Amino acid sequence: MAYCNSGPAVAAYIVEKLSGQRFEDFVTQNLFRPIGLTSATYFEPPAHAAAALYRDGAEAASPYWHIIYRPSGAINASARDMAAYVQFLLNRGMSAGMNVVPATGIDRMEVPRSTWAARAGITTGYGLASGSLIRDGFVWRGHSGDIQGGLSELWYVPEHGIGYFTSINSGNGFDSFRIGQAIRRYLTRGLPSPPVPPPAQLPANAGDFAGWYEPASPRMQLLFFVERLRGLARIRFEDGRLTYRAGSDSRTYVPVDAAQFRRVYPSGPQDPVPTFTLLQTDEGRFIQMGTDPETLRRVSIGYVGLALGLVTYVLLSFAAIVIYAPVWIIAAVRHRAPTAYVSLKIWPLVSVLSLLAAGFSIALSADPIAGLGNFTTLSAGLWLATLVFALGAIAHVIVLWRTPPRARAGRAFSIAVAPALLIACGYFGYWGILGLRTWAD
Repeated sequence: MAYCNSGPAVAAYIVEKLSGQRFEDFVTQNLFRPIGLTSATYFEPPAHAAAALYRDGAEAASPYWHIIYRPSGAINASARDMAAYVQFLLNRGMSAGMNVVPATGIDRMEVPRSTWAARAGITTGYGLASGSLIRDGFVWRGHSGDIQGGLSELWYVPEHGIGYFTSINSGNGFDSFRIGQAIRRYLTRGLPSPPVPPPAQLPANAGDFAGWYEPASPRMQLLFFVERLRGLARIRFEDGRLTYRAGSDSRTYVPVDAAQFRRVYPSGPQDPVPTFTLLQTDEGRFIQMGTDPETLRRVSIGYVGLALGLVTYVLLSFAAIVIYAPVWIIAAVRHRAPTAYVSLKIWPLVSVLSLLAAGFSIALSADPIAGLGNFTTLSAGLWLATLVFALGAIAHVIVLWRTPPRARAGRAFSIAVAPALLIACGYFGYWGILGLRTWAD
């Protein structure tokens, strides 16, 4: 399972085929109007009714835009309308005395069924466009959303009849988090925290799940070539607890029942429900964790060692290529080095600099989403940079092969970095990064 914005678009297309109506009209007629949402629309609202959007730190307003699949959440609405929607969810589908959606439909939205964890009994996770959020011992249902220059949140606790909606016309995620945190703590003040299940015994086969895991359900396939390496995690069992560690992220869990675990904290309110599951399937051993469940597959220590070793070797080689460049360039200029010497050194530098240029251009872009989503200087530059990287790596190997022994001054360095360039080239090629056309893909 992975969060995917194209799913609701498929469901909307089915609605259009069955109803004979445009999806946006169907929703307006059967949901917006019965609930009393007078301003809600999937399209650009009138200028006088729309707030200007500002990227974090930007002084100029961003132009209006919506996500490409409107059914996945491109709704514009006033705060008053969204408050009515929160009330509609808390009333379990009722509005103004009318049953707009059956209560069972609201229940189905909130609880996942399709994931392995859900089938094992986990009730938190991503349902039908409704997720879970555990904060200060309470389980909130709802969703958050963001666009360039705007952030929003809608969360509620059906058991206590409380909920809220916030929206800010800024891309400042830290401020949005603090606002939501303050509201949640205000709404739950004085409420009894849900009971926390006592720790149980570790399952008898817990030791079989100890070891290393890699991500197996990418939310963004395009970036999976990075996430699968950065997300390598290790699981240990000690003193009746499970410890999960991935980089600087460290979490502790205690068993609740069978192979289900709830997260524990050094102090403060504890999670009242399990959010971590051990899974044995025909495809191997897996874990699913979190309220927007992440799936990880168990891998061998040899696999992890090889992966980390190759990554370390490639990164060190790339760093050495850049650091060594001023040395050989100055030496080549002073001693009027022959063309063969320069050719042996220049191609690795061209390759690495092309990747650095691509990365910096994306990081420094004022609007990377629009820049990559259309044929622009940014997207064309990324396409060209990945091709130059591959061509530079191949050219280096060819030059190295053809350089006669008597002209191979400094050849040891070239030999040392050549495999790193080829490894990176093969890896990027396997994951479709070379010649990447983001405006088309």
